[in-house]
Amino acid sequence: MAFMEKPSAGKLLPLDDTVRLTAAIEASQTLQSHTIIRRYSDFDMLNNSLLISGIVLPLPPKKLLGNMDREFIAERQKGLQAYLNFITQHHVLSGCEMVKKFLDTNNYSANYTEIALQQVSMFFRSDPKWEVVEPLKDIGWRMRKRYFLIKNREQLKERQVLSWVDWGPDKFLSDKDLQAAMKLLPSLSNPYVYPVTFATTSESSALVIRMFNEKGTLRDHICKVKPKEPFLKKYCNPKKIQGLELQQIRTYGRQILEVLKFLHDKGFPYGHLHASNVLVEDNTCKLLDIENSLLGLPSYYRPYVTQFRKINTTEAIDVYSFGHLLYEMTYGRPPDAIPVDQLPSAPFTSVVPVLQSILSTEACKAGMPTISQLLQTPLFSDVLLFNSEKAQFKISTKLKDALKTAKESLEKRLQEEQRMVYQHRRLIRAQSHHGSEEEKKKRKILARKKSRQSAYENEEDVSIKYNNNSGSGASSPPTCPSSPTPPPTSGMFPSGHVHPTWLCH
Repeated sequence: MAFMEKPSAGKLLPLDDTVRLTAAIEASQTLQSHTIIRRYSDFDMLNNSLLISGIVLPLPPKKLLGNMDREFIAERQKGLQAYLNFITQHHVLSGCEMVKKFLDTNNYSANYTEIALQQVSMFFRSDPKWEVVEPLKDIGWRMRKRYFLIKNREQLKERQVLSWVDWGPDKFLSDKDLQAAMKLLPSLSNPYVYPVTFATTSESSALVIRMFNEKGTLRDHICKVKPKEPFLKKYCNPKKIQGLELQQIRTYGRQILEVLKFLHDKGFPYGHLHASNVLVEDNTCKLLDIENSLLGLPSYYRPYVTQFRKINTTEAIDVYSFGHLLYEMTYGRPPDAIPVDQLPSAPFTSVVPVLQSILSTEACKAGMPTISQLLQTPLFSDVLLFNSEKAQFKISTKLKDALKTAKESLEKRLQEEQRMVYQHRRLIRAQSHHGSEEEKKKRKILARKKSRQSAYENEEDVSIKYNNNSGSGASSPPTCPSSPTPPPTSGMFPSGHVHPTWLCH
């Protein structure tokens, strides 16, 4: 099933006597409405589970006495509506497992930790040199992905990270081509890609092993948090955020652009750039999760990408994601809203033109620069890179063709989804405009004008016919076949005109 990392706000329906709540949630990606029934206590439990985020959530308070009063119920209903709106519009909260299960229990009932443990245990039985040290609970944002800290029995001091994930909705490679591509990942050599120790696939999932980095990701560095902490706790409301120095921004930006260009030139789609997918070692950025596009997983920024029809290729997604990353490196936090037409006061003016060329309304709607064009901007063009490691990634012609076909299918699905979202937004705007008070007034005024015009035209028609009949002189008035005797003059209108139906039946 396809997932959108960000659903739109829900709509609460009337309460019944048991104080249950029915919420119609519309997911922007599937454009389908879902109805859920929850008690206030369910909202309270969800709220308690989200407290780890550090965000003050607008849950209406409890009331022990008088909680069945209809006025109170109506008021609390509005409050719970606002609560749902807040959560479902928050980029991180809307995609977390607790919220998804709250909104759609039937489709999110599986215990993915248990499924992951079963799959990992099967792998360990086939390769007994590995041993689980501890599960890394909730360190990622994907619901169907789990992480484990493991060690090799032959190298007890080294710690590695095993990630298990279900295939996603954009998995278009055949099982054979997918397995071939995954086996190639450990052979990929690039100074700006974090090495893969081992990668394999099963019937419907994949398993990847990498070395564990104690210092964490670029986002961990920006937010000043520990890598092993839960994703919601680390990133929803960090307390000690700090942007990077200009030289770091220029160096890291250049390194990331170089590796994106390398992957694009190889015909290898990425599409999963964000600050949590970048590790920093010795002042060098290294990309994580390059296997995600092979496995058909949705991008972290998918909810934003579906809103802009010009961002319709994996290359454009990488450019757009780079804009988010550059913003985060500059300000120490993600943008409050997208598009960004009014940038906060920037610590470095040289960053501003690049951010505007990617994140502004004009850029998102008219088109953004390419990776090559970004490399030529003054911000990055004269940055010197001193890494001497040679980049290598040998892909067979057959696999390249398969990757190209899969990439085209992925982009086609994205474009179809963007078209559906665009049409849906037009419909919502039309409905909103049609139902606005101003529009209702206009329709009433127009209806009155039409009514007066119609009455005036009817009176004119009657007057013309009456004058023709009475002014004919000696000639007899025109009659209709089988016309009955006209009614008496007492049936005339105040104006003295005869009702037209009296002239002819």
